[in-house]
Amino acid sequence: MPGSAARTPAADTDVVCLGESMVTFLPSRPGRLADVPSFSRTIGGAESNVACALASAGHTVTWVSRVGADGFGDHLVEAVRAYGVDTSAVHRDPDRPTGVYFRTATDRSTDVHEVVYYRAGSAASAMSPDNVPHDVLLGGRVLHLSGITAALSADCLALLRALTAPRPGRPLLSFDVNHRPGLWRGRDPGPEVLLELARRCDLVFVGEDEAEEVWGVRGTRAVRAALPEPDVLVVKRGAEGATVLSRTGEGRPDTVTDVSALRVDVIAPVGAGDAFAAGFLSATLRGLPVRERARHGHLMAAAVLTVPGDLTAPPSRPHADRLAALDDTAWGTLRLGPGWTEEGANEEAEAV
Repeated sequence: MPGSAARTPAADTDVVCLGESMVTFLPSRPGRLADVPSFSRTIGGAESNVACALASAGHTVTWVSRVGADGFGDHLVEAVRAYGVDTSAVHRDPDRPTGVYFRTATDRSTDVHEVVYYRAGSAASAMSPDNVPHDVLLGGRVLHLSGITAALSADCLALLRALTAPRPGRPLLSFDVNHRPGLWRGRDPGPEVLLELARRCDLVFVGEDEAEEVWGVRGTRAVRAALPEPDVLVVKRGAEGATVLSRTGEGRPDTVTDVSALRVDVIAPVGAGDAFAAGFLSATLRGLPVRERARHGHLMAAAVLTVPGDLTAPPSRPHADRLAALDDTAWGTLRLGPGWTEEGANEEAEAV
């Protein structure tokens, strides 16, 4: 089991992800939390979800975090490591617990679900500029962060400000806004902080409805006006798809790429945004065109949407590449359901 000592990352590390992961308890059947008799245990956390998905897709990935020196911490580290993620930079905190949360199954008739977090004072909330391995964090090709970490504590916010500060030779900074209003109660104004951090990064993911809720801006162009600095801005538009705005040079207009979403038979919506970010990052690391980057994001999201938990095995690279290369008409007729990630599964039923 990894201890507190962190190794220096290899020069070929693709992505380093920083953030809290929690043990997740999924219900044995639909219903209110008060009525569910038992739960199964899994893991969940925005940044570790991205790490696991990227590692499953064949990339070298390191996850940096803190977990308690408890059984739940053991489970988290072992589960993340089982996906092929390097967990040697995860610190075990003897004084603070590992976070956990419970959620109900989505009620398809009402789309109502409950999520209850027990993460206050967790080991991950104690991350700070003084107790994380900066050589590891800055040693990959990409450093992936999210607004959730900034909301955990003042020390975590100070850490994200330090990591996003301009510096020579820094890795590509990927940032998922991931606004969680409940985490910001009684702290610095979340909208201002998230805007500050996003503007200091190179690649930013944000939902269109999320941007309106957080910053009061509506529409892709307005989001870009609020975030002019990132080289690549991905605005997720829910069932409509995603718009990618890519800078083409100083003073020149963005290249705008619209990519429609897939039709998916959804089992559970949790984790889809993280999977989209992983798919987009994977295709970015491979140097694929912007349209294919967004399509790989949609495909990774579709894989998670068709399972109950936050994580699942993604489609094989050849399978995903084949689907991402479809013409617009064929892409628009795809419909993906449970089991579609298996090579050759439902081939006749993919296009309807």
